[in-house]
Formats: sequence, C-alpha cells, structure tokens
Amino acid sequence: MVVSRGKTPTAQETFMQMAQAAGLRGRIFVTIGLLILVRLGIFLPVPGIDRKAFQTAFAGNPVFSFLDYFSGGGFSALGIFALGIIPFINASIILQLLTAALPSLERLQKDEGEAGRRKISQITRYVALGWAIIQSTGLAVLINNAQGVVYKPGLPFIAQMIVALTAGSMFVMWVGELITERGVGNGASLLIFLSIVSGLPTSISSTLDLAQKGKVSGIITLMAVFLAMIVCIVFVQEGTRRIPIVYARRQVGRRLYQEQKSYLPLRLNSGGVMPIIFASAMLIIPATVAGWIKNPKVIEYAGYLSPNSPLPWVYVIFYLSMIIFFSYFYSSLVVNPIDMSQNLKKMGASIPGIRPGRATTEYVERVLNRLTLLGAVFLGAVALIPTAVEQAVNVRTFAGLGATSLLILVGVAIDTAKQIQTYVISQRYEGMVKQ
Repeated sequence: MVVSRGKTPTAQETFMQMAQAAGLRGRIFVTIGLLILVRLGIFLPVPGIDRKAFQTAFAGNPVFSFLDYFSGGGFSALGIFALGIIPFINASIILQLLTAALPSLERLQKDEGEAGRRKISQITRYVALGWAIIQSTGLAVLINNAQGVVYKPGLPFIAQMIVALTAGSMFVMWVGELITERGVGNGASLLIFLSIVSGLPTSISSTLDLAQKGKVSGIITLMAVFLAMIVCIVFVQEGTRRIPIVYARRQVGRRLYQEQKSYLPLRLNSGGVMPIIFASAMLIIPATVAGWIKNPKVIEYAGYLSPNSPLPWVYVIFYLSMIIFFSYFYSSLVVNPIDMSQNLKKMGASIPGIRPGRATTEYVERVLNRLTLLGAVFLGAVALIPTAVEQAVNVRTFAGLGATSLLILVGVAIDTAKQIQTYVISQRYEGMVKQ
C-alpha cells in the first residue's frame, strides 16, 4: 500500500486500513455491535404500562418531546433504556460547572494527572447514578398519577419503574465507556448520534410523501439550506484563531537553542453545542411551568417563547440572548486566560508585542471575547434559519432536526473521523519502523 508520509491519510488509505488492520477492524465491529445492543434495548418495554394511553396522555408535552428525540424514541416507547445517556450527560455538565467553582475538584483535574482524572470520572458516575434515580422517580410518579396509563398504579409500580430505568441508564453509561475504551470515537457522543440518526428514516419517509403531493420546490429549498448549514458548521467547528507565540533562546550545556515560533490556537466556537442545549432548555421551562399551573394568562405568555409565537421577534430576541449568554458562560469554563498566561510564562513563551503576565491575560481575553461573540452569532443563525425556512416553505417533516442535532451530528462525525485517521497514522509509522 502506498502511503503519503507526513500527510493526512487519504480516503483510500483509511478504508484499506479499516479493511486490513485487525486492530482497527475489531474496534469498528465492537462499536457497531454495542450501538446495536443499545438500540435494541430501547424497545424492551417497562411492564405495567398501556403504551397507547401513555402516548395520548403526554402528546405535545415539550419536555417529553425534547427528551424523546435525544433518547432515540426511548421515551415514547418507554423501554428500559428510556433515559439513555441523558443522566450521564447531565452529570458531566454538573461536574464541569463544579470543577470551575470548587478548588478541590480543580486541583484534581489540573495537578493530579491521570489519577485525578480517574477520580473525577468516578465522581461523575456517582452523580449520574443519583441523577438517574431522580429522573426515573419523577417520571414514575408522573406516569403513575396519569389517568388510565398504568394497569396497577401504586408504590410497587413506582419502585419497579425506578429500578428498571436506573439500571438501564447505568448499563447505557457503561456501554458508552466501553465504546470509548475499546471501540472508535467517544461513546457518549456516538450514543447521542445514534439517537438522532434513528429518527431520520421517519423524517425522510414523510418528506417523500410530501414530494408526491407536489411540494418538491419547498423540499429542495429546505435540503439546500441544511447542506449549507452543514458546510458552515464544519468550517466554524474547525475554525481557530492562531495567536503567534515565540520561545526565548535557551542554552543547554554548550548548545544554544535559537528562538522558536509557534502559535496558540483559540477555537471560534469553544462552547460547541452546549450553549444551544442550555438555551433550548431555558425555552422549555416556561412551557413546562405553564402546563403545571394551567393558568390561561401564563399559557399565553409562555406561548411567546415558542417557535410558533404570535410575536416571532420576542422568541428570536430571547433565544439569541440565551445563546450569547451561555456562549460566554461556557467559554469562560473551557478557556481560562489567566491560566493560559501563566503557562506561557512558565514555558518561557510570549506573544510578540505583548508583555508577559497581566498584559497577556488581557490580550487573550479581548481576542476570546470577540471569537465568542462571532461563534454565538453563528450558533444563533444555525438555530433560527432552519426553523424559519421550514415555516416559510411549510415543510415540517424535519422539525426535530434542528440546530442542536446538526451540530451534534457534524461534530461527532468529525471527531470520529479524526480518531480513525489518528489510528491509521499510528499504523503507518509502525509499518515504517518495521521496515
């Protein structure tokens, strides 16, 4: 096999390694097998529930629709994997927030190395277990109190459902970690990817039915917008601002090492998909509260914050404000200019024309604020444009495939492809050593 040494593997080289290299082939089979196992578990039902009555009772509930989409239909089917990877994702977000707030967790992450990271992973699992118990308890009590949904309501049913959903969620979390360790890609991300992709066949089938009814132009317009959004997401996800840095001259023994040049990469969208997830959750809260209170005025006001708002500009302004706020919030958790400045000083590096220390921190903060604003505006455009086009062309078959889904799909695909390329490059250099 001819390889291009020192360059990114070509598609031909990557596919040949996937077919010939036993290690990579085995990892791919393990990943596919575990994903199929999780997908089948969604359809193993929790006993004691009338599915049709459940779907009728909770149809249109925004929280259930949101969670059902990210569990790949697990909520509507009420399988033992209904919670899926959601408790683990929630626990990971909570730990990220606590790490920035609690010095003890921050020391574990920064100073303890691999042992500290393992400890944080263990804490994340315990938080995920607690979160799964809380979510399954709330879901069990809600379903138990619904009229005509449970065959034999009562404490035995609630206990049975809590145990089933919690055990299913912990099993899915274990499968995700197994994929990360012995498969290809990040397990949790691939499980969310699978949940989103599982809804595409239904959307495509509904779109083909609309095409037969004469809405071809609207469908073509919507597809063109989705393709343009995907291209833009790839560019922005991979986009970085490279701040040049130089290393001072060093003398080791009798050798003098000349000044070296490098760069400090700052991502355009450092928060990834998290700002949109947080903003979407904020939009769901008013509708949920209105459903509980059942006050006509509260329901009317909550309707202004929905995509079908009678005053669309209120929805747009609130959604964009939330995306911008959470972009800055999450960016401050991911990138710390003070730590960055201190690390550069320790390594004997500096930014040309900027003094080390406080001046470097302020410069990095200014650049980061501008990048975050650009990234937030992009996220807002990706979040709003597909919804606006769907309403304009009156094609709502892809209503679930919004900004969050597109960002997750593209981001997970890019990360998984990069990991496969990294494995191919390692195989390439192993072959060079053997020669």
